Amino acid sequence: MPLQPSKWHFEIDEYLNPWLPAAPWKHLPYPVAHFLGHRPQPQRPLGNIVMVFWAFIGVFCSITIIEAVSHAISSFQAHGAPIIIGSFGAAAVLEFYAIESPLAQPRNAVLGQILSSVVGIAISKLFALGPVSRELTWLGGSLACACAVAVMALTGTVHPPAGATALLAVVDEGIVQLGWFLLPIILLGCVLMQCVALLLNNIQRRFPIYWWTPAEVGRHEQQPQNQQNHSDSESDTGAKLERTRTRHLEEGKVVVEEAKLVIKRGHVLVPDNVYLTPEEKMFLEELSERLQ
Repeated sequence: MPLQPSKWHFEIDEYLNPWLPAAPWKHLPYPVAHFLGHRPQPQRPLGNIVMVFWAFIGVFCSITIIEAVSHAISSFQAHGAPIIIGSFGAAAVLEFYAIESPLAQPRNAVLGQILSSVVGIAISKLFALGPVSRELTWLGGSLACACAVAVMALTGTVHPPAGATALLAVVDEGIVQLGWFLLPIILLGCVLMQCVALLLNNIQRRFPIYWWTPAEVGRHEQQPQNQQNHSDSESDTGAKLERTRTRHLEEGKVVVEEAKLVIKRGHVLVPDNVYLTPEEKMFLEELSERLQ
């Protein structure tokens, strides 16, 4: 049988999601769950002026806090670390304005930066072994950014500003000299920005839309009799929302089926390649309950 690389498909969540715990919202006090992004009811739409206002406040506060904390840490100063890594400016745009984008969710914002930092530092170290490393910096920067994109895509952690982090780790002399010390700097910046985002973005808006993935997690721990009570949106409508695969193996071949959204009474089937917001999921579940 001839190989068909154009049909190869790898989805890391198929292997990780069954082992991840379900959302703990029912075990948390509502005020805590609220500022972690949980909403029992759909979020009311807001005008763009309010969104711009909170984006302005969020970007200003997060960048200021990261800079102030970095400046106050003596070890950062001892290593000659910059007051902030430039890619956090782009990250702030996602985290405080485009907060509903999958690229802005915590998994992408944190893991994307960490993985890209590792890739960038590793390639920087690799190129430094050569006798003409300075002359090949342009090539190392291109390779670091390309590898970072590939790693993020395969791990479901795509975060555009992280591509800049990988590039800076190779081409910016001030960051190159940090070496592996860049990792705690990036991690601290990510954590601080996420803390500010959780606080400010949940005053009138909602963040995050999901922590890991919009798909169901923890299926290996669920008993058949309990599956009816755990939908993707965890609503109280009683309807069941399931993900259906659009790809499967048939006689050694990858078969791609036509994506279909099926709504039955108390049951909603959603293709695994379709992203739904929690509001859309809740609407579909309520609609399925109306069917006779």
